[in-house]
Amino acid sequence: MSRGDEDRFVELVAADPTVRAVLERAPALGLDDWWLTAGVLFQTVWNALTGRPAGTGIRDADCFYFDPDTSWAAEDAVIRAGADLFADLPVPVEMRNEARVHLWYERKFGVPAAPFRDCADAIDHFAAVCCCYGIRVGGGGAVEVYAPHGYDDLFALIVRPNPRLAPRHVYEAKAARWVEEWPELTVLPWPEQPSR
Repeated sequence: MSRGDEDRFVELVAADPTVRAVLERAPALGLDDWWLTAGVLFQTVWNALTGRPAGTGIRDADCFYFDPDTSWAAEDAVIRAGADLFADLPVPVEMRNEARVHLWYERKFGVPAAPFRDCADAIDHFAAVCCCYGIRVGGGGAVEVYAPHGYDDLFALIVRPNPRLAPRHVYEAKAARWVEEWPELTVLPWPEQPSR
């Protein structure tokens, strides 16, 4: 992974007004481990690479944070603060405490999830490799990027499964929606289980 790829990624996502607004404002929430992640990032890159207007196909902006207080009341307070802070943006900014995911994941997706260690661990478990990006503004205003799989698939418009946690049907449903919006994508199939 080259520094040039990371610089290109930052330039493309920071050109999007929603991404820029979240990066500028989120530090005001006072969260220690927070990352803007997922669709608002990789779909912003896809829009730039395919010549689509900013915001095309983007339904929300996921802002992860990690707080060992797994009470609903604590997360709800952050959700409300985020809703106020980002109220004027064209898509909702969804604040989610990744320390709580294991409490509801099986109910929503049908498979159990072990507790995440931090936000990077949560990002590592997205259903597709192209989703596994995080960006934030750290101490002193420096932009930090988390990209565990690099940028090759992202810049080549490849959707590759990441079968660490999400079940096959989740990956396939997401990929089907994405290819409708961005037909230039190449969607790779879910890996078949080895025969016994």
